[in-house]
Amino acid sequence: MTDRPRTVALLGGGVIGGGWAARFALNGVDVRLYDPAPEAERLVDEVLSNARRALRRLTLAPLPAEGAVTLAAAVEEAVDGVDFVQESAPEREGLKRDLLAAASRAAPRDAVIATSTSGLLPTRLQADMAHPERFTVGHPFNPVYLLPLVELCGGELTAGETLERAAAVYRSVGMRPLTLRREIDAFVADRLLEALWREALWLVAEDIATVEEVDDAIRFGAGLRWACMGPFLTYRIAGGTAGMKHFMAQFGPTLKLPWTKLMDVPELTRELLDTIVAQSEAQADGRDVRELERLRDDCLVSMIQGLRTHDYAAGAVLGDYERSLFAAAPATRDGPDEAPLRLYATVVAPEWIDYNGHAHESRYLQVFGDTTDALLRHIGVDLDAGSSYFTVESHLSHLGQARAGDRLRTTTQVLGHDAKRLHVFHSLYRTDDDALIATAEQMLLHVDTTTDRASAADPALLERIERIARAHADLPRPERAGRAIGIPQ
Repeated sequence: MTDRPRTVALLGGGVIGGGWAARFALNGVDVRLYDPAPEAERLVDEVLSNARRALRRLTLAPLPAEGAVTLAAAVEEAVDGVDFVQESAPEREGLKRDLLAAASRAAPRDAVIATSTSGLLPTRLQADMAHPERFTVGHPFNPVYLLPLVELCGGELTAGETLERAAAVYRSVGMRPLTLRREIDAFVADRLLEALWREALWLVAEDIATVEEVDDAIRFGAGLRWACMGPFLTYRIAGGTAGMKHFMAQFGPTLKLPWTKLMDVPELTRELLDTIVAQSEAQADGRDVRELERLRDDCLVSMIQGLRTHDYAAGAVLGDYERSLFAAAPATRDGPDEAPLRLYATVVAPEWIDYNGHAHESRYLQVFGDTTDALLRHIGVDLDAGSSYFTVESHLSHLGQARAGDRLRTTTQVLGHDAKRLHVFHSLYRTDDDALIATAEQMLLHVDTTTDRASAADPALLERIERIARAHADLPRPERAGRAIGIPQ
């Protein structure tokens, strides 16, 4: 994650600017935000709140300490000394050109300056800038903090190095850059979306379908497929064993049929607008925008996590992002071999709470699993080296309750080890009153992940474990270690 900037300037704090604030800040980047709107700070705080909730659901990888978000009174104050600038003002060319020109005069000479424009040509936007070679389009998709795609498009004066540097920054915060070969209005994704949007408006305007029925046609059909495969690969499969050649021969002639009004737009009459607004409100069913955003985020998290199990599409991006987070995570919070180890801390999230008002028992196992992952990082297990330790047995004891907002910390004691096994004991404490609320005794087995068979650990890894075991040798054995479940007779 060496390409991650220290500080970014955001010009504009609306839906997209707020999403950028969350994407950067939750990846440990300090954010300076310029937006003269009086509600900007409140709206960005609301987006950040939803983003924190979504990211906790998306990944268990250790995120860096959250970056600070501060408001700037002027463009010049926002961009002073920053590494990266992202402009997300409304889609008015004159406004964007003025902002970008002001930013280019005040930002450091080597700062990359990007715009979130969804369709304006970069050559026109960079026309008034100082050093326009460091300018690029960086067009994201809402919600910016979850959707990985960002389209890069340079103008006539943009240097190739700028596109490479911008792509590296976006990758460092878990995104998937798509760099266009040459500039074109609306880039790639929005041109495709515009075609679909025109057809959707016609279907409503001619009373073929309601707005909800149009949405249903996507979300229950092609939309699910598009989450993993775009139109070309989809149609390649539709061609069967003969592939795309057969599909084009069979369905190519339909392109000349009157199936589309792609080049025509319905007149947005008062009647049509009223119809769309009324049907959209009915579809929302009384839910406000923040509630709808949380529903959208939860659905996206589930789909992206599902795709991660196949290491495909957005799931592959998440997998790469998580590996980078694990690699960048600090090895330990205290001394290298402190007895016991203090490797993990967390906060009880609202979604952990069950019907009894406290954390569900599965979340205790999650915390202990995260603690074991922290231990593996501490001893130097390389997730890409072809071997790791797998937990083969756990014994949990629930001694207290954790409620939403409680801060938790764990300690780890190494009880024993040999060439293939690692015996550990975790203790879970509520940080505020230091109460012991759960313990977990675990046996880990070293596994060759290429063969899925137990194997001896590398001597260097065993040496690190032995060093920790020696540091833990004088600790008293935990009271609950080695306990069996049963009712005395």
